[in-house]
Amino acid sequence: MRWAPAFLVDRSWTWRIGDRLCLKHPPSIPSKIRAATEKGCGAPFLLTCQSFPVPVTRTSLKRPNLVSVTTINADGSHHVLHPADVRGKFTRARRAFAGLLIAVYVALPWLTVNGAPAVLFDIERRRFHFFGLTLLAQDLWVLFFLISGLGFLLFFITAILGRLWCGWACPYTVFLDHVFRRIERWTDGDASARRRLAAAPFTASKITRRAVKHALFILVSTLLAHVFLSYFVPLPRLYQFMLHSPLANAGAFGTVALLTGALFYCFGFFREQFCIILCPYGRIQSALTDEDTVVIGYDAKRGEPRGKATNPNAGSCVDCTRCVQVCPTGIDIRNGLQMECIGCAACIDACDDIMIKLKRPTGLVRYDSTRGLAGKKRRIIRPRILVYLLLGFLGLVALGAVAFQRAKPVFAEVSRMRGPSFYTDASTIRNHYQLRLVNKRNQTVRMKITLENPPAGFTTSGAGETVSLDALGEISRPLVILQGRQSYKGPSEITILIHAEPGDSTIRQSLKFLGPNPQSLK
Repeated sequence: MRWAPAFLVDRSWTWRIGDRLCLKHPPSIPSKIRAATEKGCGAPFLLTCQSFPVPVTRTSLKRPNLVSVTTINADGSHHVLHPADVRGKFTRARRAFAGLLIAVYVALPWLTVNGAPAVLFDIERRRFHFFGLTLLAQDLWVLFFLISGLGFLLFFITAILGRLWCGWACPYTVFLDHVFRRIERWTDGDASARRRLAAAPFTASKITRRAVKHALFILVSTLLAHVFLSYFVPLPRLYQFMLHSPLANAGAFGTVALLTGALFYCFGFFREQFCIILCPYGRIQSALTDEDTVVIGYDAKRGEPRGKATNPNAGSCVDCTRCVQVCPTGIDIRNGLQMECIGCAACIDACDDIMIKLKRPTGLVRYDSTRGLAGKKRRIIRPRILVYLLLGFLGLVALGAVAFQRAKPVFAEVSRMRGPSFYTDASTIRNHYQLRLVNKRNQTVRMKITLENPPAGFTTSGAGETVSLDALGEISRPLVILQGRQSYKGPSEITILIHAEPGDSTIRQSLKFLGPNPQSLK
């Protein structure tokens, strides 16, 4: 006779005897089991069996608490979650929005604005395209203002609506919940079937299911990696890469291989651990939110005390644990706001579904502020809201103002050529420069190079003429500045003027004209 431990799964006791996983439901209870002694909800109990001499294996749903993280076992290993599927208005809205975000992610490299991809970080040519605006590496300083402005606007949204970004728009959540977990549900079944499959020994059926699932995971990871690479390599060039041997483009191939492996590991194994352990955004929630921030919360005043639906003295919560079963990070929202909560609203849809079946009002778990859940009035305008909004607005205004003043549609750079600083002959002193011109527009421009208010005796070779530059073109040419010996008074400052049309854009660059000591020329 053997004693076997068992744990609560979906409000039913479960144990594994041999190669079968049995639940405490009439159709699946073996007739050989003689007795069971329950020691409390969620605690282990003992059962005896006679005709099953094989070892008993435990499978369980861990009961979430505020002391430890549900997805981390006592020995530090990963406790794999199998969130149940859920239906409801928020789930439908999230799926529709996720589909839109995925479509945008895939489509942006294919869309063109002013002849260039809508978004392309062309590392090889050091050109960065943003919806018709082309920046060079020298212009990337403007991104400081963009990132600052968007960062504070994210803080502003977080202070009002909590972790809306995490649950609805974060790329990690979008791909994990709406792509990879959908594949897993298709190959392995619902949450109960996935738990049974995880606890079962490796049979031909399990190996086949695992192979199909991971093959699909690798395929999707590879596709996502190629789409990601298309944000850095133009699509025509990327297609040419795919037609050649991987060794011919080892850098690009290595990037795709590394990214594919990272995506496969994260979405196939690491999963919600990324949000709980690695993502810094969840860690700073306590600094960004307050009691007036809209979060997902449990109405304890209405729900407590928990009890059966037939108990007239119990609250609205029937302790069905449905909110726990659907949570992608394994928390119990009834324990209050927790760091692991990503605001996905799965528990809201799950609870509302139960309330509708019980013919009770929905909203036991809902979007609300801590003050609202306590029955108090919520404040919208608060000091932190105004501070975040002001800083975000200042960042974006600074971006517009500075970009308008400094970011030009053309780029010009004048540098001194290698060799002697100056040359002298019987009549002149010469300085040799290298002139680099870049057209950041998707149309031909004409650029005229002149000296601005040159001192007496200065002439140029390679200036004063109009240079035509093709769309996104770049040229380098010599520029020689001369001064007569008779008018030379020593080193002086001169200004190069580059005027571009169309666009009426002007670039000025100051240069140091060098020469010998004037006394040595006498």
